[in-house]
Amino acid sequence: MNGMDGRPLDLFVVGGGINGAGIACDAAGRALSVGLCEMNDFASATSSASTKLIHGGLRYLEHYEFRLVREALMEREVLLAKAPHLSWPLRFVLPHEPHLRPRWMLRLGLFLYDHLDWHMTLPKSQAVDLPHSRFGVGLKPSFRNGFVYSDGWVDDARLVIANLKSARNMGARIFARHRCARARRSADGKLWDIELAAPGGGTLTLRARGLVNASGPWVKHFLDDQAEVRTPKRVRLVKGSHIVVPRLHEGEHAFILQNKDNRIVFVIPYERDFSLIGTTDIAVEAGEKPVCTQEEIAYLCEIASHYMAKPVTPADVVWTYSGVRPLFDDGDDDPSAVTRDYHLEIDAPEGGAPILSVFGGKITTYRRLAEHALEDLRRFYPAMGGAWTAHKPLVDGEIADAPTFELAFDRFVDGACATKPGLPRDLMRVLARRHGTGLDNLLEGVKAVSDLGHCFGGHLYETEVRYLMREEWAVEPDDILWRRTKEGLHMTVAQRTAFAQWMAAQRPDS
Repeated sequence: MNGMDGRPLDLFVVGGGINGAGIACDAAGRALSVGLCEMNDFASATSSASTKLIHGGLRYLEHYEFRLVREALMEREVLLAKAPHLSWPLRFVLPHEPHLRPRWMLRLGLFLYDHLDWHMTLPKSQAVDLPHSRFGVGLKPSFRNGFVYSDGWVDDARLVIANLKSARNMGARIFARHRCARARRSADGKLWDIELAAPGGGTLTLRARGLVNASGPWVKHFLDDQAEVRTPKRVRLVKGSHIVVPRLHEGEHAFILQNKDNRIVFVIPYERDFSLIGTTDIAVEAGEKPVCTQEEIAYLCEIASHYMAKPVTPADVVWTYSGVRPLFDDGDDDPSAVTRDYHLEIDAPEGGAPILSVFGGKITTYRRLAEHALEDLRRFYPAMGGAWTAHKPLVDGEIADAPTFELAFDRFVDGACATKPGLPRDLMRVLARRHGTGLDNLLEGVKAVSDLGHCFGGHLYETEVRYLMREEWAVEPDDILWRRTKEGLHMTVAQRTAFAQWMAAQRPDS
């Protein structure tokens, strides 16, 4: 199996996280024939386990990562414009703790943060008198001074899906739950012979002129075992865990909290009724399943309780998630100090088919990483198109412009509510956040809540579930409850169990 016309694909991408999805989308838009496979659900590993921030990485300035911070800051507003339904600006409050970092250091860091991207349109940083400011809401009254700066939030798992749907719309072939079992160069070295292990035990074979290894934590494993390509490059695997608790404060601002171990922890308004607290940095070994330990829960609760007016205890935790960040190994012994920058490596024997491997990266810079990957591959595809992703929205992100990102989305919701007056505004806003302009397809023929079918709990209705199964590769309950909607947070254990039973009954072999 090859391209739709029987010829080899131009490029095949292994890995359905944000980097693989971004590269497939960019390549498809350059008129390359593209395929992509993911062994599990899309974004089921690192790319759904982030802190869900579009940010330059204020703390990376302490490690002198000015190039990475500048690139990430420049990308911040590009991504806010590319997917305005999945992302939005946030104001972050940094309470001042004099014994941790002096005021002059914070002022200098925030000045650099404001000016490394001279095209920044988000509000710049400012000092605040916390007890007399709306930005102090949620903190203990003992915190008197602080700073406020801008960054952004993104639905990480849905950003992956948006890139994959965009790639599919441009002709890419997307293989969900297909593991790349083997990839070898052909006898003449000019093509890759690729074998995919399909769901149910079947096998698919295809050929491609080039291969991208975007398998995240498995990048080195894939090179060693599936492709038999040797490289001295390595990744450091660092686990990051997060906890979710009932909402800790009113308002839409988030907090960035310093700790005595020089780490920082975020407290972010999350999914309407909750607060997201994270993250940890713990070195792990390859193959280790990431889970949030009781020690990590206690660590995050302790830091949050030090700052927040409402104490946080392990008993408050309603959900946890952990992911493994595959950081490019720069030799630093401190997991928190290992670079968050990325490294791209091409292996291509003289005249042979290339394989590009992605080491490291972060969700904020995924688009630039993809752009760099395609430029590195250009010598193998001289006829491919030029860079295009910086100014074109992702699928379902074609929302009209407005003076601010927030106003643009509010106007979009107003228009959506006007076309569906029989649906509650709070439901329409939630669906608009998930689907953007895809609401038209999702809600075709729907006039009232009763037309949405069975309500499984929260704002999850049968119509949306069937849409996610039909259009977004959802197969298992977790695909929907915890990645594509997060509505599992708003459901009881009994409701989640009933939903899993309903989904099982929809399978053809049931």
